[in-house]
Amino acid sequence: MFDIKTWNAVSAAVHSCVCRSIMPNIKNWDWETKEKCITDINEWISKFPQVHELVVSNDGEKIAAAVKTEDEEITICVNGETWEETFEKVWSVKFSPDDRLTALVCADDEWTLAIDGNPWENKFEYVWDTTFSADGKSIAIKARSEGKYKVVVNDQPWENDFLEMRDMVISPDGRNTAAAVQIEAMPEGDIFKFEEGLWTVAVNGKPWPKKFQNVWGLDFSSDSAHVAAEVRIDPEHNTIAIDGKPWSEAYSWTWGPKFKPNSHRVTAPVQKGKWSLAIDGEIIWPAIFKQLWHQVFSPDEVSIAAVVALKNGKWTIAVDGKPWNTTVNGAVVEPVFSPNGKKIAAIVKLDEPVVELKPYRVWSIVVDDYIWPEWFDMVWDPVFSPDGENVATKVERNHKYTWAINGKVWNKEFDAIWPPIFSPDGNKMLLRCIENGKYYRRIISVSEILG
Repeated sequence: MFDIKTWNAVSAAVHSCVCRSIMPNIKNWDWETKEKCITDINEWISKFPQVHELVVSNDGEKIAAAVKTEDEEITICVNGETWEETFEKVWSVKFSPDDRLTALVCADDEWTLAIDGNPWENKFEYVWDTTFSADGKSIAIKARSEGKYKVVVNDQPWENDFLEMRDMVISPDGRNTAAAVQIEAMPEGDIFKFEEGLWTVAVNGKPWPKKFQNVWGLDFSSDSAHVAAEVRIDPEHNTIAIDGKPWSEAYSWTWGPKFKPNSHRVTAPVQKGKWSLAIDGEIIWPAIFKQLWHQVFSPDEVSIAAVVALKNGKWTIAVDGKPWNTTVNGAVVEPVFSPNGKKIAAIVKLDEPVVELKPYRVWSIVVDDYIWPEWFDMVWDPVFSPDGENVATKVERNHKYTWAINGKVWNKEFDAIWPPIFSPDGNKMLLRCIENGKYYRRIISVSEILG
């Protein structure tokens, strides 16, 4: 039978699920049927020798996992039915934003991507890092073949391959991909070769002409025409490069750049003594921070929020350079703007638990400089309603899961759940959950939790 021990063993995916991707056609989902029992996971566990990570579609209509059959083969089970194709190995099972089911699969010692049971024609020594365009129409992976690396998009490999590869990104329109690549080998102990630069950015397989000592943190512009990256220009200095051209200013350290939406201007956290935020190489926030990263633009492009530390163990959110009054000593996760741009929420963590709470709990949500009074064993990304009035999240206490809205915790608990999704009018929520070993898709009124 399904229990929490079984769940913890087979489904680490639930603990890493976030809800920041665009979900197309949300208006066309079923928002009227209050409850659907999609499948009984207990039957899966009885039928298959192994059931691996459980993943659910955005619309909640499907649940899937890699399973081992009695013939010692691996395949994918969706709503209790298996794919016809079987494999030697399967991992990274994911639903795309448009709810196609993907998995990285190995057959005859060759790896590729399978979509809804259909493997790509191109095969490789190894593949990883499945990445989707915003609408899910384009799917990219990294692949190794004959000891070299390339990106593959919709079963079309880059023409060029490289010695090493990391930090792949796909453009907003899904037509372009970029990755940090090593374009020259370094003979053992040849520090001069390293100083000349071995790394650059490749866009659609074509490397920038300029080389750097290292490259990280790639970002595409909104129109998919430009790429920015964090680059190391010498052992002591980093800067930002756009389409291969570095800023004129160099810094002791930087974090990942972000294009301003609908613009070719680029922001990045930079350090010269203390941390600040720069745009196109010009400082726009006061240099007062011990740390600064994860800058996010508001939907109206007017404001910028970022995670900052005022000093060691004093984390908060800053908006347009002004830090909130509320601080925590553990961590603050990347901020989330409401759709109307008027509110900001983020996950917060204490380095030490709230003494008054037993058992001790260290995770909560901060909204507009106010931390929810409830603390949890774990929380997930905050999700705003379309009008920005409500913020909901998935929470964990005592190995049980539920949802909370505006700090109020629902009085029902489940074996496993996924992040909530608000209806287009904001009055309902789609809840995807496992209860007594059965997977349910439920639609509830927001007022059912708020009371």
